[in-house]
Amino acid sequence: MSILVTRSSMPKLEDYIEEIRPIFESHRLTNMGPVYKQFQHQLIDYLGVPELSLFVNGHMALEMAIHALGLRREGGEVITTPFTFVSTTHAIVRNGLKPVFCDIKPDDYTMNPEKIEDLITDKTVAIIPVHVYGNLCDVEAIDKISKKHNLKVIYDAAHAFGVTYKGVGAGNFGDASMFSFHATKVFNTIEGGAVAFHDQSFREKLHELKNFGIHGVDDVMAVGGNAKLDEFRAAMGICNLRRMDECITRRAEVAARYNERLGNIPGIRLGKPKEGVMPNHAYYPAYFDENVFGKSRDDVFEQLKENDIYARKYFYPAVNEMACYKDGGYAETPIAHDVSMHILTLPIYEELALEDVDRICDVILNK
Repeated sequence: MSILVTRSSMPKLEDYIEEIRPIFESHRLTNMGPVYKQFQHQLIDYLGVPELSLFVNGHMALEMAIHALGLRREGGEVITTPFTFVSTTHAIVRNGLKPVFCDIKPDDYTMNPEKIEDLITDKTVAIIPVHVYGNLCDVEAIDKISKKHNLKVIYDAAHAFGVTYKGVGAGNFGDASMFSFHATKVFNTIEGGAVAFHDQSFREKLHELKNFGIHGVDDVMAVGGNAKLDEFRAAMGICNLRRMDECITRRAEVAARYNERLGNIPGIRLGKPKEGVMPNHAYYPAYFDENVFGKSRDDVFEQLKENDIYARKYFYPAVNEMACYKDGGYAETPIAHDVSMHILTLPIYEELALEDVDRICDVILNK
């Protein structure tokens, strides 16, 4: 039986049917109806954030958050990381801004705050760091830098649903945080996303952008798009949110078995959350040093594939080495390059049996 890198978390069919029954009865399928609003309030409570706006997906959430913060400026630059899914960079570029790539830390793969200030110029308008694999960025250092230089900070928190730092939810840091609810994420609404924020005035700006700029019934006050989350996906979110703690607990058990089997193997470097972080175990990254382990990341990837096990080279390549960006004159980021060449995310999901974790480890270790 194939083992995939992830498997979408889903509720029992009968639970989802009960949740969508009122939608069928009302015939109200979208346009921020009662199910949308119920889900929105439940998320605010679960994530411990003051404000939250729902979107059709994480990418549109980030793209419109950048727009709503008023960051669009001719020649404007945004400091970000190349070690991310390409959506992060696309959201910057599609807002008419230039990404400036900051290298990452070699231990948790998040943006290295010690390298940020050297990249700030009079064109810099914001910093967009990424919480990677559920590892939170150094939010305290980034906060100091942003305040010193009067820069906005938007966190790409696509991997950080439910993660807390010193008891504070990940969505509370910076000016805004984007969450992705894609089917592959630890929490999903099939497709979906959200922006968490503090400033109440930001809510109206996001609403304009995701709903054609419409106010009330007749007034169109701004040029907007269509990025609303529909009722059926909100219902899926409500169902999955009920089981979120159970899901994360189960993923933690899978991660613990990997740690037990691979934690002391020379040449395999495993990630670990920094002090004060309560992780969500969204991914299980392993860095393979072929000079010590004897096999490269690509060797392990192919060996697993031959055994019907599908890991992922995630993130590979680094964004500034992708075809659409590599000729853009962007600075090299040697640590991000190195990590992208050596990292492999191993299968992890709540239904993954510990026996299958052992099977994966046996293949990696040639047992």
